[in-house]
Amino acid sequence: MGGVFGVVSKHDCVMDIFFGTDYHSHLGTKRGGMCVYDVKKGFDRAIHNIENSPFRTKFETEIGKMVGNMGIGSLSDGEPQPLTIYSKQGHYSIGTVGRINNKAELVQELIDNGAHQFMSQSGGDINNTELVAALISTGTSLVDGIQRAQKKIDGSMTILVLTSYGIYAARDLLGRTPLVIGQREDGYCVASESFSFANLGFEPCKELGPGEIVLMKPEGLETVREPGDKMKVCTFLWTYFGYPPTVYEGKTVEAARYRNGAAIARKDDAGLKEEVDYVAGVPDSGIPHALGYAQESGIPYARPLIKYTVTWPRSFMPQNQKARNLIAKMKLIPVPEVIQGKKFVLVDDSIVRGTQLRETVTYLKEHGADTIHVRSACPPIMYGCKYLNFSRSVTDMELISRRVIAELEGGEVSEEVLAEYVDSSTERHANMVERIRQIMQFDSLKFAKMEDCLDSVGIDRCKLCTYCWNGEE
Repeated sequence: MGGVFGVVSKHDCVMDIFFGTDYHSHLGTKRGGMCVYDVKKGFDRAIHNIENSPFRTKFETEIGKMVGNMGIGSLSDGEPQPLTIYSKQGHYSIGTVGRINNKAELVQELIDNGAHQFMSQSGGDINNTELVAALISTGTSLVDGIQRAQKKIDGSMTILVLTSYGIYAARDLLGRTPLVIGQREDGYCVASESFSFANLGFEPCKELGPGEIVLMKPEGLETVREPGDKMKVCTFLWTYFGYPPTVYEGKTVEAARYRNGAAIARKDDAGLKEEVDYVAGVPDSGIPHALGYAQESGIPYARPLIKYTVTWPRSFMPQNQKARNLIAKMKLIPVPEVIQGKKFVLVDDSIVRGTQLRETVTYLKEHGADTIHVRSACPPIMYGCKYLNFSRSVTDMELISRRVIAELEGGEVSEEVLAEYVDSSTERHANMVERIRQIMQFDSLKFAKMEDCLDSVGIDRCKLCTYCWNGEE
């Protein structure tokens, strides 16, 4: 996915940018970058690979040398950013969060209309943020360019633009990714995650609406594009992506997960309370869902697996799937006395490919667990995300739900048949869940109901995106 952070201040703000950006490390595990502006020194930028070590360890040298009262930072699962740009709109730095599905078409259009070149990355792909900057350059101003870029992009794009006079903060057109502004006596900050600036002394003062663009200066804020009426914010932010203390649209992630877990418990088998010994959550994002389940059901909560956070302090995952599976296992340490001979309800945030959760359950049984009833805190994932790069390397047929459907149907299926599998009241849906259970070797398996997930968030359902669950945009 990715995250951005920015500060405009009457004083030097390099340390604020450093810590605020670092607080977004759960959103991006491949590249991290910072760019600051100083009236005497101009723009100063640094980007590092963070695949093998946390963001903060890579920028310890830079923060001792950088100077500036304005700046932005980026964490990314993809391209290096923020970039510094020279264009007819002037000299600026840009960071983005989002996804571009029509990249090839946009690149060709720009080249046909006079763009001379694009730099290719090591894998041969074009940097998304560079493409966004090129689209912005077609506008009559930065604000006009940002709006043109967002309208042309099939997908989603939230943008921070650092100039010599302030920062433009632009939320994507349908508000799929949040942007919140914080205020302090000496200036303002903007962040993907609201919790990221609490310890820096900022107080939340404004959450941007869909498509809204705000110019931030140390002296104040100016809305240069009013928000749109339609919103489709990602529901998965509350299910998995968001860090627990973060607040989106006035609703705290941790509290939403408690409510969701409680809803799962209310819909579960009445006799399960007498059958199992403990409720457990798969660390870390499954834990609050499990706590909500335990509180509602009255079943004691326990930790059969402890996440080793000394050398794994963040949600680090390499791009290679084999390495991802190994590291996922290495992070979790079993507690034999809690596990041996016990029956569990095990709650995880979601089931995507299914590989890691199956290995976790196998791991628990190898250490003596008697029975494991698995509960997913969201419905089966049926579609790879087109908007936020959730599981960006996952094609539809890598999803365990789609593989099972293809097996049950003997090949490709129509959208009409797929809709039956999405509907949790149908026989096809029940057959899919049972087949997943068999493949994963769980003692039982249930998925949260979509309506419960939406209710647990607590905002108007029409404002929530559910594409990965039901294909509806």
